Amino acid sequence: MGITIEKLRERVRGPVISQQDEGFEQARSVHNAMIDRRPHAIVQCVNAGDAVAAVDYARENGLDLAVRGGGHSVPGFGTCDDGVVIDLKPMRGVRVAPGDRTARADGGATWGDLNAATYAFGLATTGGIISTTGIGGLTLGGGIGYLSRGHGLSCDNLISADVVTASGELVVADERQHEDLFWALRGGGGNFGVVTSFEYELAPVRDIYGGLIFFDLDQVANVLRSYREIIADAPEELCAFPAFQIAPPLPFIPENRHGDTLIAIVTCWAGPLDAGPAALQPLRDIAPIVAEHVGPMPYPLLNTMFDVLVPPGLQHYWKANFVVKLTDEMIDAHVEYGPKVPVVNSTVHIYPIDGACHRVAPDATAFAYRDANFATVIAGMWPDPGANKANIAWVRDYYSAIAPLSEEGGYVNFMAGDDQDRIRANYKGNYDRLVQVKRAYDPDNLFHLNQNIRP
Repeated sequence: MGITIEKLRERVRGPVISQQDEGFEQARSVHNAMIDRRPHAIVQCVNAGDAVAAVDYARENGLDLAVRGGGHSVPGFGTCDDGVVIDLKPMRGVRVAPGDRTARADGGATWGDLNAATYAFGLATTGGIISTTGIGGLTLGGGIGYLSRGHGLSCDNLISADVVTASGELVVADERQHEDLFWALRGGGGNFGVVTSFEYELAPVRDIYGGLIFFDLDQVANVLRSYREIIADAPEELCAFPAFQIAPPLPFIPENRHGDTLIAIVTCWAGPLDAGPAALQPLRDIAPIVAEHVGPMPYPLLNTMFDVLVPPGLQHYWKANFVVKLTDEMIDAHVEYGPKVPVVNSTVHIYPIDGACHRVAPDATAFAYRDANFATVIAGMWPDPGANKANIAWVRDYYSAIAPLSEEGGYVNFMAGDDQDRIRANYKGNYDRLVQVKRAYDPDNLFHLNQNIRP
């Protein structure tokens, strides 16, 4: 006989919320409103012991197990029907060791939490683009962000992790213990356990010079071709990525352009502030500028720039690919489909992942695409469920146009729920080793609600 929910409640310090409990509707909600699931129990963990108890409960009762950090998972992997949700959101503490240039963050922390804590000491590590994203999901999938070219992926800056395995054991994974697990965590997603704590290496980044530069749509081909040449030779302190964006009603955008679809370049210069204007000038010189919001700012502020466009409660459907070369043929596909971005929330980003990302061997971590220069995401996000069919069609049509011109695999954090057939391609030569690690730590595939590596 399995553990009863009453016994589970006795074992954990945090709340255990069932379908009959007050607060269940709020507790079960996730970022993507397209996901509507009703778990059997939601364990709101306040410590690693709570996660251990929840894993034991799910395993011994044969229930599905979902792990939720920030809750942003587009496919809705942070929840399930009639199973157990380990909700790490109450665990958001961050402890910085400025002398060692390290930080340890709980598994439910967001990038906003981590950035705020490290900024006080003039330090940072590679995070995401939205501050409300959980550190856990982003890091375990690789971790692409503004600092990737200069400092590598989030997973490249991971020093150690506290992990609750499928057997209910809490282990520390790093370069000296559980090395195979540590290797797999760096890009292998949530396949191997519940990570209740992450330790990161930090870099001296405090204030950056950057922001948004908007150009007219008739300049798309010119912008993308020029960007391709500029970023190839740019100093690694510079991150810049193109984005198709319907202009929101922001004060720096001329009022008569609000609602127009534009091509933007999003910039972040993380070198000396006084060198920022010169570093960005080649991008500003590409074409006449419609609007810009560029200058010195705290790094955490840059990380919030898109937050208002991605509130909880939108419908989400995404597709993604890695790209070695941004060819003229690829640019032609972007010219055709990018301007069709349907709503202000939706976007397409082409992130550069060269520089420091390339200095890590493809088999040194589970993240295999160390030869890719770009990670493209078609992020369909919209408020109206009635528009699902049309918006999903835009994402799929766009993806169908660029997929034959891209690498076979893509970034697991940008994958949709219908991308399970791409798992092997996403990991290239690392897939078989990941299967071996999965067999060692989760032979029964308890952690299967993810981009799943089957044992």
